[in-house]
Amino acid sequence: MQSKPTIAIIGAGLGGAAVAVLLQQAGFKIKVFEQAPEFSRLGAGIHIGPNVMKIFRRMGIEEKVSAMSSHPDFWFSRDGFTGDYLSRIPLGDYALKEYGAAYITVHRGDLHDVMLSPLGSGTVQFNKQLETIEDTGSEVVMTFTDGTTDTADIVIGADGINSRVREELLGVEAPTYSGWVAHRALITGAQLARFNHNFEDCIKWWTEDRHMMVYFTTGRRDEYYYVTGVPEPEWNSSASWVDSSREEMRAAFDGYHPTVQALIDATESVTKWPLKNRNPLPLWSRNRLVLLGDACHPMKPHMAQGACMAIEDAAMLVRCIEEVGLSEYQTAFDLYAANRVERASKVQRISNANTWLRTDEDPSWCFGYDLYGTPLVDIGSKVEGAA
Repeated sequence: MQSKPTIAIIGAGLGGAAVAVLLQQAGFKIKVFEQAPEFSRLGAGIHIGPNVMKIFRRMGIEEKVSAMSSHPDFWFSRDGFTGDYLSRIPLGDYALKEYGAAYITVHRGDLHDVMLSPLGSGTVQFNKQLETIEDTGSEVVMTFTDGTTDTADIVIGADGINSRVREELLGVEAPTYSGWVAHRALITGAQLARFNHNFEDCIKWWTEDRHMMVYFTTGRRDEYYYVTGVPEPEWNSSASWVDSSREEMRAAFDGYHPTVQALIDATESVTKWPLKNRNPLPLWSRNRLVLLGDACHPMKPHMAQGACMAIEDAAMLVRCIEEVGLSEYQTAFDLYAANRVERASKVQRISNANTWLRTDEDPSWCFGYDLYGTPLVDIGSKVEGAA
C-alpha cells in the first residue's frame, strides 16, 4: 500500500457520515462519494438511543445533537383501539443514569447536517453515482455515471439497501418487498394546537396487524412526526415512495383511538413508502471492499434502530481498522464482522418481527451497549454470516 492509503466511502447518509468523520478523526485519508446532487432538510424523524449517543460523544457532536432534539421521558405503547397502556419504558433521566447517555428523537435532516459538520468543505463529492467498481488486487477503480473515475486502496459501501458495492460482492439481486408500507408525515405544532388531545412525546399505537409510531422531532416541540407500519399485499410502483392521503390514513386506522384520528385530521401531507428486506448476507467484505448499514443488514424501521446499527457499524469498523492497522485490512474486516454480525442480526430479526417494547421488557441489552467499552471478540468467535 501507499504510505498514505486512501479510503473511499460510497454513500454519505448517516452511516457514511459517521464512518467518514471517525476515519478523518483517526487520521486516515478519505474520499466520500454521494449520488444525490445535494442534501436538504427532507426526510423524516429518527430515534437515537444511548448506544449511539456515546458514539456521538466520541465524534464531538453529542451536545449539539442533544440540544436540538426531543428528550422523551418514556416510550409508551398503547392499544390502538382502547388507548390502554401496554408498556411504559423509562427513558429521560433514567437513560442518562442507567445507560450512560440520552435517548433522543430528532429530524433526520437536522441530525445529518450535524453529523457531516466535522468534515472539511469539499470532502463529500455530490452527483457521484457509482456505475462500476473493480478490485484490481492493488487498488479499487471506481467509475461513476458522470463518466469520471477514481481510485482508492479500500472502499466502504455505505450505499443503502440498493448498494452497488454489495452487488459487486454478491451479484445483482433486487430487495424483496415485505408486504408492509410505512406512511410518513410531519405535523407542525400550530396544527396540533387545534386539537385538545394529550400528544405524548414518544408513543406507539398498536393493534394486531398495524401500528403508528409518533414523536416530536425538535426540542421546541414544534414538529410532530408519525410513521406507520401497515400491511399492503403488493407494491406496484417503481418509485421509492408515493403520495398518500388523509382518506387512506382514515381507512388504514379505522376505529383507532380519537388521538390517532386527531393526528390524521391534522395531517396536511403524507407519503407512503414500501418496506423492503434482504436475507442476512453470507459475507460483509471481500478483499478491499467492505459493507455497513443497510448495504448488509437492511431492516424494517419497527425497532427504531436501523440508523443506529449503521452508525454502530461505522464506529466498529474504524475501531477494528485502528486496532490492527490498515495494512492488515482483511484482518480488520474479519474482526469487524466478528464483532457486529451477531448484534446487527439480532436487531434485524427483532425489528422485522415488530415486537420491540410492546410490553414492559428490559431494553438495556440494546440501549446500554457501549461500543468503545466492550472488549473486542477475536476473529475465531465470529458467527455464521460473517465474512
